[in-house]
Amino acid sequence: MKHSGPGFGKFILAVAIVSTVLSGSSVAQNARIKIDVDREIGEVDKNIYGNFVEHLGRCVYGGIYDPGNPLSDENGIRLDVLEAVKGLNVSLTRYPGGNFVSNYNWKDGVGPKDERPPRMELAWARLETNQFGTNEFMDYAKRMNTEPYFAVNLGTGTIKEAQEWVEYCNVKEGPYYAELRKKHGYPEPHNIKYWSLGNEMDGFWQMGHLNAEDYSKKAREAGKLMKLTDPDIKLIAAGASNFRPNNDPHEWNATVLSELRDVVDYIALHMYLGNHQDNYYNFVSAPLVLEERTKVVKGMIDREMEKADRGDRDPIYIAWDEYNIWYRWRAKETMTGTRALEERYNLEDALVIAGFLNAFVRNADIVKMANMAQLVNVIAPIFAEEDGVFLQTIYYPLQLFANNMFGTSLDVFVDCETYNTGHFQLGLAEQVAQIDDVPYLDVSVTYNNGEVVIGVINRHRDETITTDIISQEGLFDGEFEIFEVNGPDIKAENDFDQTKVKTVQKESVNIKKEDAFTYNFPPHSFTMLKGKIVE
Repeated sequence: MKHSGPGFGKFILAVAIVSTVLSGSSVAQNARIKIDVDREIGEVDKNIYGNFVEHLGRCVYGGIYDPGNPLSDENGIRLDVLEAVKGLNVSLTRYPGGNFVSNYNWKDGVGPKDERPPRMELAWARLETNQFGTNEFMDYAKRMNTEPYFAVNLGTGTIKEAQEWVEYCNVKEGPYYAELRKKHGYPEPHNIKYWSLGNEMDGFWQMGHLNAEDYSKKAREAGKLMKLTDPDIKLIAAGASNFRPNNDPHEWNATVLSELRDVVDYIALHMYLGNHQDNYYNFVSAPLVLEERTKVVKGMIDREMEKADRGDRDPIYIAWDEYNIWYRWRAKETMTGTRALEERYNLEDALVIAGFLNAFVRNADIVKMANMAQLVNVIAPIFAEEDGVFLQTIYYPLQLFANNMFGTSLDVFVDCETYNTGHFQLGLAEQVAQIDDVPYLDVSVTYNNGEVVIGVINRHRDETITTDIISQEGLFDGEFEIFEVNGPDIKAENDFDQTKVKTVQKESVNIKKEDAFTYNFPPHSFTMLKGKIVE
């Protein structure tokens, strides 16, 4: 066996293991998960369970907004989609892009609908009618009980346009754009707290692409005007998204952090993964690369915070404000137009999403925001056609995390068998990775006023892993709820007429003041256990 888990080295725990075995058959050798409630990483921010709505394909039109459809209300909101959205308990929703925002003028999407101009949508090659804009999104955000997070256009847009949008949204009354909002039927300000200074500005594909120095100058001045308009807003810088071999993403991030360390509150990072070579074990290990990138950028932030002049403000945090699996719909004909990026997901994709979420929780001290891209139809957990919706496989791990995993993230010790990957294509373009000592069990744990929530991926495709779960301080006590995301095989998919992958609530187990219990984690599964630790 090999030991994995930061900070524990070769420490061997001597403890009597209670022979309570839960669920399934086992392999010969036990793994171990050791929980110490004193080993705190940081508080889990609810905003890591965010999502993303972009004017792309059928995310907005034909997704959340479908006027004239019998399943929509009088405002054009698809009620079946909204019900599915509410199940995700989405904390924070990014809008309106994405690549879309880099040629978007927010003024086109406000005011009387019959006066709004249709525009060529250049990022994803479709017509933008502008029938859904700022105020429609805010109405929707209230109905889904999410906090809005707006991205401003720092591509073709100006710093003045960015300032005017903040004025329109956040200033109660007086200046022109605040009064214009009131004229449009919204007497109270929207009070949007989070604002992104552009999107993927390091990418050559971005309209208005800039180098790091020029982006930093524009972002600094936009942020200045926006903060003068509303000092209480939080600003997010566009971090590196271009990981092609001929580009240095670390140089971009280092420059942006150095130039904007006194300006911004977050730096945004993006990652999309894919199973290009149809290698299950490589694919399910890939979120570990996100975790490594997180640690690299954290080191850069720490260095800059030593030189920053931020007063009583928090340090800069990381926002993974685009992440998902996206590789099937990458051909030209599937990336543009009305039905762009309509990826269908299977069980192995759901396990990778669980891996992302475990990584966010394990890095709760620095990752304070994350947004799955996107909400409906477009590389999304919810898929809608004119006559109904179904929940994709990736819906279920996100739902479990967003409704259960809060409190303090704990630095847990995991002792299990490992494997090595070969070189494999990680995600978009030519990104490659090789990872050694990948633990079959991928674990995150939170602790909140005596309640412990344990999230475990068993990456093994074929074997159950019997695991001793040990509490070093305090005793497990009472009823443990158990939820499992699984399916008949790793390629199992959901559709309108079948749900092969879903969350199943297993039979709860009562544990009476024991310092350990044993659980059998089934192959290719994500399991969440929720119970109490008492003194």
